[in-house]
Amino acid sequence: MHKTTFGLIVGNRGFFPDVLARDGREEVLRVLEKAGYGTVCLTPQDTKFGSVETLQDARKCADLFRQHRDEIDGVLVTLPNFGDERGVANSLRLADLNVPVLIHAFPDEPHQMLMGARRDSFCGKISVCNNLHQYGIRFTLTAQHTVAPASPAFQADLDAFAATCRIVKGLRHLRVGVIGARPAAFNTVRFSEKLLEASGISVETLDLSEVFGRISRLADSDAKVKAKLDAIHAYVPTQGIPAESLAKMAKFGVVVDDWMHANDLAGTSIQCWTAMEEFFGVVPCTLMSMMSNNLMPSACETDMVGMIAMYVLVLASGTPSAIVDWNNNYGDDPDKCVIFHCSNLPKHFFEAPRMDFQEIIAGSVGKENTFGTIVGTLKPGPITFCRVSTDDLKGTMRAYVGEGETTTDRPQSFGGYGVMRVPGLQSLLQYICKNGYEHHVAVNRSHTATSVAEALGNYKGWEVYYHRPSTC
Repeated sequence: MHKTTFGLIVGNRGFFPDVLARDGREEVLRVLEKAGYGTVCLTPQDTKFGSVETLQDARKCADLFRQHRDEIDGVLVTLPNFGDERGVANSLRLADLNVPVLIHAFPDEPHQMLMGARRDSFCGKISVCNNLHQYGIRFTLTAQHTVAPASPAFQADLDAFAATCRIVKGLRHLRVGVIGARPAAFNTVRFSEKLLEASGISVETLDLSEVFGRISRLADSDAKVKAKLDAIHAYVPTQGIPAESLAKMAKFGVVVDDWMHANDLAGTSIQCWTAMEEFFGVVPCTLMSMMSNNLMPSACETDMVGMIAMYVLVLASGTPSAIVDWNNNYGDDPDKCVIFHCSNLPKHFFEAPRMDFQEIIAGSVGKENTFGTIVGTLKPGPITFCRVSTDDLKGTMRAYVGEGETTTDRPQSFGGYGVMRVPGLQSLLQYICKNGYEHHVAVNRSHTATSVAEALGNYKGWEVYYHRPSTC
């Protein structure tokens, strides 16, 4: 994963002991280095103790940040004492980086409240936030109003903020691809390319006829085809899968890889039902699973905005995402449901994945034309779910996000499946249905919902519902 780098602003105010700014800067820099984050910060040679107080300090800080614009993923404002709210706000305005900003304040100690050790950062943070609000600068807060830099709580704040920064940066100038037409029976996956473009996300298209045409020009002996075939065999067990089907999958993978590379695409959505099976003779699931497992998410049924939700979760966690159906109730437990696809889930999700045929489509197009699904039961563990959608009627981007867990429950099923527990699930399902969301949802084996909600809602300006038990 790309190393996250923060621009660091150390606030200072002359009414308070300068030594607090000096020591605070050094402590925060140590914490950031230990946590593996890069920093860009004024030095004591630039300003008093490398802090920001005056307009001149703010200009020096802004100049430094602009010089490192391509490196800085977010800005951390730390207040070892009250801090000068104008110095902080001017630094951010003049730098004009358009990146997330985290506001941190040091805590006071009850036995050190006299002048000489008193910080008043508690109060100063409110003043800084007031000025940023006046300046129209969006910002993020730590979970606790004041928090010690060396504490686990601040480490959690940093990690969540870094995930938010990765999402915001990753969605900027994003390029994605859709292969094939939307299946006629899936009105639910309609989306607006224009709304995506307005959010900085460009969509490239490729017709299935072009894919099949390019495949027809590939020989079985082609070096890329052989390499992709080897990669398929190394990915999951393929016992019982015809050699002809595996060769078709390999050629499909080569064509898609080349197209993605040529167009600088981060992810794809692909038509499946049922043109791939009828006119090519395999399902694309294995290649989609492999791409998703390699952090290049791929969603079926041309669900482009579903794939974007997958990518958001990849950016947040640095691990693979999957697209699933909200598919079945699980007995009479109101907080559990079965999530399922037939499936193109990355093997990262499975206990023991294997390749098989697509049981749903096989009945209409023949089993011999449906080899290539990746099937198995989902491993138990944490889950973040997210759905992105274009609200064409309102002309806005929207999303919902929340957290749950896959359980050890094992229903009888086929494809890729598992039981997910979500506190307040019935309330969430009411929200999904009443607001016309799709039946697909992106899932990731992490708990990163706070970072996703902050990135999409606060910084991207999308309409976001964050599902939490306290809001049910």
